[in-house]
This record gives sequence, structure tokens and C-alpha cells, in this order.
Amino acid sequence: MQQQLKQRFDRVERAIGEASQACSAERNLPGELRDCIHKLDRQADKVQQEAAVLDAAALGRMVEELGVLGERARRVCINVPTLTAQMKSAVLHVHEELQELKRDLH
Repeated sequence: MQQQLKQRFDRVERAIGEASQACSAERNLPGELRDCIHKLDRQADKVQQEAAVLDAAALGRMVEELGVLGERARRVCINVPTLTAQMKSAVLHVHEELQELKRDLH
């Protein structure tokens, strides 16, 4: 992974970590959102582990999958008014970082 992409991906991973922590602290978190955050975390770990051996197309597909999960989490946040501001902010930050990563890849 190029240095710029590596730095961007590190930012994505930090944002996912923050969302995961917020998820742990959140009461009455919808199962769909919890599932999205866990899947984002697992997928990001997979990308990190395999980045050195992936070609550009495979890396792009994996990042696209992260983007789909991030969008799904964002939609849940928008539709659940009882979430805390911290949870919403964490998910929106993940979504923004993923959008930036996708832009950097293309």
C-alpha cells in the first residue's frame, strides 16, 4: 500500500476504533448498527493484514465493501433519533474517512 493510502487507512482504522468504543458505551444500540460496526472492524483488519499481497482491484473491492458498511451504519444513525451524539459523530466520522479513502484510491 502506498504511503499516502496507508496513512489514510490508518485514519479509517482509528475512526472505526472510536466507533467501536462508542458502540460499547451505547445503551439500546440497534442490532443492525452494532453488526455494521463489528463488520467494519473485521473487514478493516482483513484489509490491513492482506494489503501487501493484494492487487489494486482486490484492494478496491475490499475498500468498497467497507464503504457499503459505512453507508449502512450512517443510514441507521440517521433513522434512530435515540442514539447519543457521540455515537452519531463516531459513525459519521467513519463514513467521512471511508469516503476520503475511496477518493484517494481512484
